[in-house]
Amino acid sequence: MGVISHKFGAAVAAGVLAASAAGVALAQDQQLPAQDASQDAQGRIIVNGVRLPDPAQRVAGPEVKGNITARSGEKVQVTAEDGTSTVVYISEETQIRSSKGLFGAKTKLGANALLNGLPVTVKTWQAEGGLVASQITFKGNDLKTAAMIRTGTAQGFAEQAAATEALRGRMADIDKYNIKSTANVYFDTGKAVLSPRAKADLCAAASQAEATDNALMLVVGYTDSTGSDEVNQPLSEKRAGAVINYLQQQCHWKPWRMLTPTGMATADPLADNSTPEGRAQNRRVAVNILVSKSVDGM
Repeated sequence: MGVISHKFGAAVAAGVLAASAAGVALAQDQQLPAQDASQDAQGRIIVNGVRLPDPAQRVAGPEVKGNITARSGEKVQVTAEDGTSTVVYISEETQIRSSKGLFGAKTKLGANALLNGLPVTVKTWQAEGGLVASQITFKGNDLKTAAMIRTGTAQGFAEQAAATEALRGRMADIDKYNIKSTANVYFDTGKAVLSPRAKADLCAAASQAEATDNALMLVVGYTDSTGSDEVNQPLSEKRAGAVINYLQQQCHWKPWRMLTPTGMATADPLADNSTPEGRAQNRRVAVNILVSKSVDGM
């Protein structure tokens, strides 16, 4: 195998709805520890303890792309499609712009425009203790969608919370499920990046699950036997995280219908790890479609 209906809307919605999945029904902002911005004796800007070098001494850092998944004060966390998170700092010199769309080309905006779930591209400087954003850009239509979700979906969050509690009530003290189907997606050695085929297979699995009454998903990541347990355990978790993100952001699977994902490293191999073909089958994430026996057939 392989709440906004548009591509960017799905990504924004997943970033905001993730707070509900963690059990906070109306929470819309995951918080990072807040600190203050100030200046040193030479007038150089210090953001959260990160000193920004003088203009002539600044060195460009990496470009960061992904969705904003947490904000606090002058700190912004950006999570890429593969699940990797990067924290960048905003200074008084950071340029925040929408590239086109609702606010027109190259419109300058304030830091209050950086909403959770917003897809952004961040250019950075290297600084003492971290990365400082020199420029943050995004599309105006994405900001419009993020704002609509943040300010206009309290009813949706309430309905989702009620549905979650109802489902939990029906499943109380029940730890056995009927497995309706399992879809496996595969990865290159040491990688957690989804291939085009894997992406198509995940959305096909989500469509199949959507057609199944009371279906939940359980996502489990695995590795082959290459490498140590110290490497394979976090790699299996990272693969599971990449699958979760894609299912929610691109395939529109509701976070509250997702059981807690896990990484199992080299456990439960599908094939013999002594051959390249077997190892390729074991570098996988299993997407299990489950229905509790208490509600199956209802």
